[in-house]
Amino acid sequence: MLKIALDPIYHHPLPENHRFPMEKYSLLPQQLIYEGTVSDMNFFVPSPVNEEVIAYTHTSDYWQKLKNLELTRQEERKIGFPQSKQLIKREITLVGGTVGCAEFALKNKCAMNIAGGTHHAFTDRGEGFCLLNDNAVAANFLLKECLASKILIVDLDVHQGNGTAEIFRENENVFTFSMHGGKNYPFHKETSNLDVPLEEGVEDKRYLYLLEKSLESILQHFMPDFIFYQSGVDVLATDKLGRINLSIIGCKRRDEIVLNVAKNNGIPIVASMGGGYSQDIKHIIQAHANTFRLAQDIFF
Repeated sequence: MLKIALDPIYHHPLPENHRFPMEKYSLLPQQLIYEGTVSDMNFFVPSPVNEEVIAYTHTSDYWQKLKNLELTRQEERKIGFPQSKQLIKREITLVGGTVGCAEFALKNKCAMNIAGGTHHAFTDRGEGFCLLNDNAVAANFLLKECLASKILIVDLDVHQGNGTAEIFRENENVFTFSMHGGKNYPFHKETSNLDVPLEEGVEDKRYLYLLEKSLESILQHFMPDFIFYQSGVDVLATDKLGRINLSIIGCKRRDEIVLNVAKNNGIPIVASMGGGYSQDIKHIIQAHANTFRLAQDIFF
């Protein structure tokens, strides 16, 4: 069964001044159930990740400052949220969702997080609405518990996974691959194991060609036994921030390529949703829902 972590905002609601576009996190499960792609049984409520697991990835100093609401104004501005206990509770639960998904994927080969993809969080700081790096925490959890030994992180959000690249820059057991807008945020890029900076306006054919060639090259030199997939839909032509021109069909084909790489090679995969800022919410929901539809069709 495809297991899907719910977004923790339902259980740890945030004050209005903490919110950026979050409507999709409630609409997406409703859409998937309404159309019959999944049922209530597919969803699970994640548990907060414990501090020991956070410490596998983030520095003690940063975590203590975050937990005790002691970030400086400058650090707070970089994250983009005002500090609050509700925000920290939501974040550690969101990260717990990705860790839980990793455990489900080891059994079922695929699991999904409605939220997640907080790839701008570094070992010692947060940025871009990201406080803790959920894919990095979950990857380090698998490595520390000897549940995986070679992990590939595929980041296809339109923004580079700069925090993820920094966290794993000296870890030979994790391969970081980021395909992103070359001139988009973050304006100072970190160095992933493989970065594919895209020109503005790139369309389906070129994008999918680069993706397939990149994955083919990675698998020739680094055969992972686990994949984390950041499947942001801010690559759509309709996105307000992306400046990449993928169609809904192209975005679906992108997901199909990644999921089939995992399926055909017998590699467990966890997908997190990442960004998406189209003016019309239906474009965001349609593109994200395609990821879940494909996972259900390909794996189950």
